[in-house]
Amino acid sequence: MLIDGQLVMAASGEEFDNSSPATGRVLGSTASAGAEDMLRAIGAARRAFDETDWSTNRELRRRCLLQLHAALEVEKEDLREELIAEVGCPVSTTQDAQLDWPLADSLRYPAQLIEEFEWERVLAGGGLFGDRNVRTVVKEPVGVVGAICPSNYPIEVMLNKLGPALATGNTVVLKPDPNTPWSATRLGRLIAEHTDIPAGVVNVVPTASNEVAGLLSTDPRVDMVSFTGSTAVGKMLMREGAGTMKRTFLELGGKSALIVLEDADPARIVYGALASASHAGQACALTTRLLVHRSLFSDAVASVTAGFEMLPVGDPVLPGTFVGPVVSAAQKQRVLAHIDRARRDGAEITTGGGLAQNLPAHLSGGHFVAPTVVVGVDNSAAIAQDEIFGPVLVIVPFDNDDEAVAIANDSPFGLAGAVMAGSTERGLSVAHRVRTGSIGVNGGMFYGADAPFGGYKNSGVGRQCGIEGFQQYLETKTIAHRKSRRA
Repeated sequence: MLIDGQLVMAASGEEFDNSSPATGRVLGSTASAGAEDMLRAIGAARRAFDETDWSTNRELRRRCLLQLHAALEVEKEDLREELIAEVGCPVSTTQDAQLDWPLADSLRYPAQLIEEFEWERVLAGGGLFGDRNVRTVVKEPVGVVGAICPSNYPIEVMLNKLGPALATGNTVVLKPDPNTPWSATRLGRLIAEHTDIPAGVVNVVPTASNEVAGLLSTDPRVDMVSFTGSTAVGKMLMREGAGTMKRTFLELGGKSALIVLEDADPARIVYGALASASHAGQACALTTRLLVHRSLFSDAVASVTAGFEMLPVGDPVLPGTFVGPVVSAAQKQRVLAHIDRARRDGAEITTGGGLAQNLPAHLSGGHFVAPTVVVGVDNSAAIAQDEIFGPVLVIVPFDNDDEAVAIANDSPFGLAGAVMAGSTERGLSVAHRVRTGSIGVNGGMFYGADAPFGGYKNSGVGRQCGIEGFQQYLETKTIAHRKSRRA
């Protein structure tokens, strides 16, 4: 762990196993923080914020972010190997959002904003008291941020939290998911060994205990919780943080829709649909509901089913693998339970529906679910409403644009989405009506450190990345003073 500038084991000496999702075998062990360790990390972050110049020294912050970026670049290939091992992500995903994309700009973009952002602005006139009254709006850091990260894209989420949180002058206690702790502990080591980040500014505290992690939401010394994960846990953190009036950023679940209008190119449907099984469906923004105009529906079901049957499932190390394992045995059982419920509710499973077959012997202990296509249900079915977080796609027909929009919006979530249309103009018209935080039209990609990401409804509160994500970690103060009569 990294606590108060030191790389340490847990005070109790306790550790937990880090296991491979692909094989089920133990990769190694990780320090498991107890309450004593977490409280010490929170205290270090509080002291670093209150007693050092980190919150006001913008040049130091910029330099440190660029140092961390450079250190990550040096160990990029080791990090790639580590991600594949502990996350179970196919190597191809590390060439985009799993590693290469966030590594390119998640730290450099907020470092650049330190120089460009309007930290202060003077309001025109003097308000009620005329020209002799000067009012200045000042942006200041929130304080101590508890950053809680998920297992599916650990580096991407961690860097897109740390970048803006540190750039804006906050201190951080980072708690990684216990299924994927090593990306975070490597990050802590690089901070300690290769940056000028002062002791206590960043603390990395892995733990297998939900009770210990929960201290971030209840300790009054923590000013903000930044959480990416499930909606259920996000709601719990919001409730727990209310006692100390914590600011809460929540990037939560999704059940996004890909809308295919009747004038869309039918040949492109299958490629859009296959994306829902990427990284075994373990991405909150994946379009796991495929809404297809009824005139294209039968052909779409046939082509998508055939495409899912051809998806390479297996060892994430191999470059040809498209679908790796889900992250744990518990998640595998959860996905299979959702599919079984759909069957009981009358759904037709056109392919998949169980464990992946014909895997090599060394993957026999892994957590592999076959890519699954579900039809024969309407949008009210649980399989179309719940976030599954597995390689499961539901296909639903519609008759016109209004119905497509209504079905897309008939969801407790509103994180992402996509539209396929014969013309960009028509696609944009539909996209504007879908209540979701991000949406692509005809292959448009919204991802980037400069693009705000987050959702409507149960998909969260606030935005990560972009100017909006930068401001998420700032407080606003208005200062007024009277001009001297001599001035």
